[in-house]
Amino acid sequence: MVEAALPYATLKFVSTDGARGVGILSVMAVVARRRVVAVLGPVAVAAVVAGAGLYVRAVDPNEPGHYPACPFLALTGLLCPGCGTLRAVHALGHGDVLGALGLNAMFVLLVPFLGFVWGQWLVASWRARPVRWVMPGAPYLFGFLAFVIVFWIVRNLPFGQFLAP
Repeated sequence: MVEAALPYATLKFVSTDGARGVGILSVMAVVARRRVVAVLGPVAVAAVVAGAGLYVRAVDPNEPGHYPACPFLALTGLLCPGCGTLRAVHALGHGDVLGALGLNAMFVLLVPFLGFVWGQWLVASWRARPVRWVMPGAPYLFGFLAFVIVFWIVRNLPFGQFLAP
């Protein structure tokens, strides 16, 4: 009997003649199949995000009638932190990073962070290791919440018009 230690499980193969041992191709096939299955989650999320991004790239949110209006803006007349995000995605889809920053700077600044988190998830899934998320402490969470609230308030004030879409 030969044991093959894989990152996913320990496989035990029993050879009938004792001379040939483990078929390395069968072990590699099992590993490859399990890795493909493991990365289906991150790949599916990337496919959905890419599909949504391509749709927003193709259907211009600057033209009225294509997307619903922001309910917060419709009710209060004030911009929410997400106002301008569809237009920023449209601008990013066309390669206009500066234009996207002018539409929703907070979203554009979060995109690299979200890409990094997705990359960690993909690599951990490929290696068959659990994703070890380090939960930020309360000061970081409250700091981010304060950043969003300040962004929300400042973009609605006269001196913060540079943050408005």
